[in-house]
Amino acid sequence: MRTLLLSAILSLTAAAPALADVCDDNVRTLQGAWERVSYQTPKPSRSAAMEKLAAQADGFVAQCPGRAEPLVWDAIITASAGGLKGGLGGLSRAKEAKAMLERAEKINALALEGSVYTSLGSLYAQVPGAPIGFGDKAKARSYLTRALQTNPNGIDPNFFMGDFLLRQKDYAGAVRYLEKALAAPARPGREIADRGRRGEIQALLAEARGKAS
Repeated sequence: MRTLLLSAILSLTAAAPALADVCDDNVRTLQGAWERVSYQTPKPSRSAAMEKLAAQADGFVAQCPGRAEPLVWDAIITASAGGLKGGLGGLSRAKEAKAMLERAEKINALALEGSVYTSLGSLYAQVPGAPIGFGDKAKARSYLTRALQTNPNGIDPNFFMGDFLLRQKDYAGAVRYLEKALAAPARPGREIADRGRRGEIQALLAEARGKAS
């Protein structure tokens, strides 16, 4: 019995790194696919492609229980699908994404350099407030501030804080964070995302500078 028990424990211990490798691979797969759909897929096909990717992400999450990273990417993809859909269907997807991020926050709030905070902050900033949605400007600012504390020089937390401040008509503040986002260091392996995000930053920065002057 003791031999069988020891064998089972050793088997589980050996399986743990393999499972971690699978989960890391899943995260990289979702990340790359989201980038291609977001920035390279033609607009007429983008919504359907994002929904298909969201279904794949759900499966990856099921393969990696207890891991925050696949949940975060599932949430990002689900929120993106909602944004492309719009309307009540889009709001429903945003609520699903929020629930996923809250689960991920309980597992590891600092996963993926604080992307939980960045994503929750952007959702609270962009979703309509009550009674239609769950949008909340105070919560948006709080989460985005935590994201910046975790990853102060990152392109995404600075971009989303700049976007938030632009929506709040704090144009000088928006310019400051958007300029920092534009100067963020390149992320190895994230060339598609960096190029696409910088295009979004430049558009918002032009708007913020125009309104700040």
